[in-house]
Amino acid sequence: MSNLSLTFDNGPSRSVTPKVLDTLGKRGIPATFFAVGQNLMDSACQAIAKRALAEGHRLGNHTFTHSLPLGLSSDPNIVDTEVAAMDRLIRDLGETARLFRPFGGGGHLDQRLLRADVVTYLTDNAYSCILWNAVPGDWADPEGWPERAAEQCLGQDWAVLVLHDIPTGAMDRLDVFLDDMLARGVCFRADFPDHCVPIRDGRITAPLDRFVAP
Repeated sequence: MSNLSLTFDNGPSRSVTPKVLDTLGKRGIPATFFAVGQNLMDSACQAIAKRALAEGHRLGNHTFTHSLPLGLSSDPNIVDTEVAAMDRLIRDLGETARLFRPFGGGGHLDQRLLRADVVTYLTDNAYSCILWNAVPGDWADPEGWPERAAEQCLGQDWAVLVLHDIPTGAMDRLDVFLDDMLARGVCFRADFPDHCVPIRDGRITAPLDRFVAP
C-alpha cells in the first residue's frame, strides 16, 4: 500500500482554498497548507486558514512573500522578514505545529532552498523542515497534473505531494485525483516520512549541504 502526505503551497486563496477544503472534507482526507504571509494579511484568508485548522488540517510556514528562494537572497534581514514574520502570523491564527517549507523555485531540491541563518532559526525554534518527492506541476498544467501526480505517488512507498491552492484552475481536478488514489488503496497521512524531513522538531536529522547556500 502506498502512503501519501498531501500538501498545498502558496495559499490561502479566497476562490480556491474553500473548495479544496470542501473536497477534502467530503473524503476525510488530511492535508497541510503551507501558506504565504502576504495572503494572510487579508481577513477573509485568515478566516479560511482558521477553518482549515478547525477541520483538522495543519498550517505551515512558506515564507511571508514567496518572492525569492531564501538561498538566493543576500538580504541580511531575511530571517526576520520572511520566516519569523510568517511564524508570528501562524501563531496568531492558533497553529501550534512548527512546519516550514522552503521555496524551491519550481520544485527544485538544491542549495537555493536555505541559508545558514535560516537553518539556525529553524533549529532554535524547534521547527520541522518539510521537503517533497512528488511535484506534478499543477500550476503549469492545470488539466494534466493528476495523471502525473498518480505516477509519481504510486511509484514510491511514501510520497509527499506538492499541490497549489491558487487560482489556476488546477484544483478543479482535485476530486478526480483523490478518488483515483482512494480507489487504488492509497493511505492518506498527516505526518511526513523521515527522508523528506531533514530537520525535525529542531533537530538536524540528515545532511543539509545540498540544501544550504554556501
